[in-house]
Parts: sequence; C-alpha cells; structure tokens
Amino acid sequence: MDILNKLQEEFNIDKNRLRDTVKLIDDGNTIPFIARYRKEVTGSLDDQVLRELFDRLVYLRNLNEKREQVRKLISEQGKLSKEISDGLDKALLLTEIEDIYRPFKPKRKTRAIIAKQKGLEPLAAEILNQELAQTAFEASKKYINEEKGVLSEEDALSGAKDIIAEIISDNADYRGFIRKETMNKGLIVSKAIKKEDSVYEIYYDYSENVQKIPGHRILI
Repeated sequence: MDILNKLQEEFNIDKNRLRDTVKLIDDGNTIPFIARYRKEVTGSLDDQVLRELFDRLVYLRNLNEKREQVRKLISEQGKLSKEISDGLDKALLLTEIEDIYRPFKPKRKTRAIIAKQKGLEPLAAEILNQELAQTAFEASKKYINEEKGVLSEEDALSGAKDIIAEIISDNADYRGFIRKETMNKGLIVSKAIKKEDSVYEIYYDYSENVQKIPGHRILI
C-alpha cells in the first residue's frame, strides 16, 4: 500500500504538502509544535487534523509491516498462493490481516488437530463439501479405528465436526461477515449476579445495540 496516496485520499491534502508534513513528524517534531510553528509547511492544518493524520500514519505503517510479516510467515510454510497474497494486498484493517493469517498460525493442540491425527480429515471434507454418497453416519463406519481412539460412528462424526468447526472459524470471509453483523445488529447485554443498592443498578438487567452504545458505557 502506498501510504502517502492513501493519506492524500483520506485527508484531501496536497501530496507535496502531505509529504513535508510527514517528514516533520518523522523528524521528531511534536504535533503542537508543527501546528503552531510550521503553518507554512502544513498549510495551516490545525492540531486536531494533525493528530488524526499522525494516528492514521502510524496505523497504516503498522498495517504494512504486519502485512509483509504475515506474507513472509505464510510463504515460509510453502502455502502462499496468489489468492492469499492478493487478499493481503487488499486488506485495509489489521483484523483482516489477522483473519487471513489465522489458518496458518501455530495452534495449541485443539480438538480439530486431535481429530486429524485420528485420520478423520477426509470424512470432514466429504461432509463439508457435500460429497457423501450415503448418510454421514454410514460414511463414518470406515473411520472406526480402536487403535486411534475412534470407537464408534459417533466418535468419528464428533471428530469430523470439530475439524469442520475449526475450518469455518478460521475462514477470513466468515469472520469478517460475523464481525460486521455483530456491529450492525448485535446487543450488549448485562445481568447482575448479585443485586444490591448501587449506582450501577440500571445495568442489572440491561441491553443495548452495539452500534449505538457509547464507548464510556462499555468501560464501566
């Protein structure tokens, strides 16, 4: 990502003036100093705009750094496809990059990993891709293996479900959709474990839309 182009697009500042302002920041000048004594460079940008510019500059630089870090980590695993690389290039948020990296991130020994070690990944793939020629229960019979701890059809199906659940949880598109739906339609809900006279009594049985709730209320 070309950070200067992105900042110019967002703040609508002349690119040369923007470049000079960023240089002032990089040289270690404080925002109050730049706002007061470098008006001829910034075009008289006020303190608030300069702080917003500074915060955005830091975020975009961190974003680019994280992007390349994740690209390198996935590449080292031999799993960097053009689709993944393009997804990293298009990501505009740190959470989007984290979502892309999630399937490749080293994990503790999850139930899905244990199920894969029991040889249940092909069964999970058949179910997830809807490629079964029979019922899932019937298909699971051939995966029963006492040595691996798969003692019944139910054990096989349970392990396959664990694998499918992790696949869905690690999918960046699904995570983005769920996050968006939560922000648009989700509710913050609070219920008191113990009710007593308190300034927080209003929140003993309370709910409010995530999209409308003020930040200070979440910090209570």
